[in-house]
Amino acid sequence: MAQSDYTQAQRQIIAALDVAPQFDVQKEIKDRVAFLHEKMQASGMRTLVLGISGGVDSLTAGLLAQHAVRQAREQGQDAAFIAMRLPYGVQRDEDDAQHSLDVIKPDQVLTVDIKPASDAMLSAIKASGQTFQSAAQEDFVLGNIKARQRMIAQYAVAGAMRGLVIGTDQAAEALMGFFTKHGDGAADLTPLTGLNKRRVRALAAALGAPDSLVFKVPTADLENLAPLKPDEDAFGVSYETIDDFLEGKAIAAGDAEIILRQYGVTAHKRALPATPYAPNP
Repeated sequence: MAQSDYTQAQRQIIAALDVAPQFDVQKEIKDRVAFLHEKMQASGMRTLVLGISGGVDSLTAGLLAQHAVRQAREQGQDAAFIAMRLPYGVQRDEDDAQHSLDVIKPDQVLTVDIKPASDAMLSAIKASGQTFQSAAQEDFVLGNIKARQRMIAQYAVAGAMRGLVIGTDQAAEALMGFFTKHGDGAADLTPLTGLNKRRVRALAAALGAPDSLVFKVPTADLENLAPLKPDEDAFGVSYETIDDFLEGKAIAAGDAEIILRQYGVTAHKRALPATPYAPNP
C-alpha cells in the first residue's frame, strides 16, 4: 500500500472510531460521567449494570459508572451501580477482580457463575449432532458462548432492576475487532468509546486506580486451552503500536498491514445486521 493510501485509511479509521486528536484526561472523565448520568436520566432507568473482569477496561468503566450514580443521587435521583462478577468456575485472576471491586466500591455486587450454563449449552449443541474440526475450534466456540452468557446475566439483572448495561468497548479493541459479537460487544452504553488503551489507562489512573491494575497485561481469558492468553499475542502487534496508529502516528509497515487487515476482516462486528436494502460487510 502506498504511503498516501495508508495515511488516508488511517485517518478514516480514526474518524470512524471517534478518536479525538487531543486528550484532556479530566475533561474526558467529566464528559463521560455526564454521559452516563444523562443517558440514565433520559431513559427513566435507575440502575447501571456492568461485569467486572479484573482488567483495566471494566475497572475504568466501573469507576465512571459509580461516579455517575453518585452524581445522580446528589441531585436527588434514585440511582445505583450494580457490579457483576461473572466467572467461569474459578477465575485464575480473581484477586485482580476483587481488587477492582475494592477500588470501585460499587453499590452492590452480584456473582453469577456462568460455567453451568455455558457448559450446558455446548453439551446441548454437541448432543444435537454438531461436531468440531478440532479441540481448538470447540474451545473457541465455547469462549464465545461464555461471553454471550455473561451478557445474558447482565441483561437479566438490568431487566429486574430497571437498568442499563454498560459495555467496555474502546477504540483499540474496536479497531482489531477483538470482542464477541452479541457478547461483550452488546450493551446499552459504551462510555469508553473513542479511547485507545493508553487513554483508558490514563482515566483509570486519574480516577485513583493503582498501577498494578492500570498496567495489568490485558487478556480476554476466554480460551480453556490458553488461559490468560495476552491480547497482544492474539493481535500480533502491541497495544503501544495500536495506540500510536489511533493517534495518527507512523508505525512500521508490517504492523500497519496487520492492523488494516484485521480492521477489514472484522468489519461485520462493527456494523448493524446486513439487510437486502442496506447490505453491510
